[in-house]
Amino acid sequence: MAEKKIKKVVLAYSGGLDTSIIIPWLKENYDNPEIIAVSGNVGQADELEGLEEKAIKTGASKLYVEDLTEEFVNELIIPTVQAGAKYEEYLLGTALARPIIGKRLAEIAIKEGADAVCHGCTGKGNDQVRFELAIKAFAPDMTIIAPWREWDIKSREEEIEYAEAHNVPLKINRETNYSKDKNLWHLSHEGLDLEDAGNEPLYEKEGFLEMGVSPMKAPDAPTYVELEFVKGVPVALDGKKMSAKEIILKLNEIGGANGIGLLDIIENRLVGMKCRGVYETPGGDILYFAHNYLETMCLDKMTMHKKQELAITFADLLYNGQWYTPLREALSAFVEKTQEHVTGKVRIKLYKGNMIKAGVWSDWSLYSEEIATFGEDEVYNQKDAEGFINLWGLPVSVQAQVEAKNKNK
Repeated sequence: MAEKKIKKVVLAYSGGLDTSIIIPWLKENYDNPEIIAVSGNVGQADELEGLEEKAIKTGASKLYVEDLTEEFVNELIIPTVQAGAKYEEYLLGTALARPIIGKRLAEIAIKEGADAVCHGCTGKGNDQVRFELAIKAFAPDMTIIAPWREWDIKSREEEIEYAEAHNVPLKINRETNYSKDKNLWHLSHEGLDLEDAGNEPLYEKEGFLEMGVSPMKAPDAPTYVELEFVKGVPVALDGKKMSAKEIILKLNEIGGANGIGLLDIIENRLVGMKCRGVYETPGGDILYFAHNYLETMCLDKMTMHKKQELAITFADLLYNGQWYTPLREALSAFVEKTQEHVTGKVRIKLYKGNMIKAGVWSDWSLYSEEIATFGEDEVYNQKDAEGFINLWGLPVSVQAQVEAKNKNK
């Protein structure tokens, strides 16, 4: 425990298993402090229903439900899509939401005059780092309480037992106790049978997938979508002007229905271990695919290659909780510059989990059919290639000559 007296705690509250039992646990172990629950709405929809009643009943004095969806999309998701940042194929669904939630926790803690901020992240996971680094960025002197690093509870089964002993209502049971994280960008599944890497995910089992269907259950006819971008930002879907948030939500519906966006991955966690997760990101998968497709037409070779290289660093920073850092801000400035001419339309065909390119158009296209054609053209002198190859290959030729000369000595 912190040395100073903890009289008021701001708790990151989802109403899930971890945060539900934390309220009575804080009361028992920190001399009955006032607990202010904060739920950041990042698009988890029905998970927010009944939260206030549940939080108050289990001991919180009040609940903030903060709508962070627009900020989530415009300040984190879209810049990350523009960067093309993926962490080992993972589209960073959980990692993307943590910075703005952590920031809001710090702001409310300062506003309420709280002594501490508490979260329900385990000591094995990445989220503890993401939350705490965001809190430190806006309230560097705030005490942070992480019960999983203090209490004697060792498993989710013991958490359920604690909840039952303290009359904490739960929406889960011992048989369907996957560890999940949901927001408007994705849904993750961990635990239970997925912990055995030899087990195939139960994609066809009723209730396993929530944002879409298995490719096997997708329609037998393809679905076409057309996305319009302005400076790398999606602005229209199928000819209809929409906000980026509205486009993501609609793509979730369309992509989910076509079995798009499933990822089964064994990823390298920040804390050193490997972890297996199954992710649903239907709209995000389409958005990444379409944006990259347009970039292949609008970015020059050197810029694209450097951007692809830096995308790994961008993803690492986000995954590792380092969103509020000078390096990430510098990379975002670079990405923003690269997007100046990423404007145009992209058509994608969706079919049973597959995304197929079906056309791309841009006034800023660097692709010239006239130059690239295999037919007759009047803009490219093929004889010029000889001089180019001689100059480009000059170091190779010199090296070979030197080696040959020295071999004969």
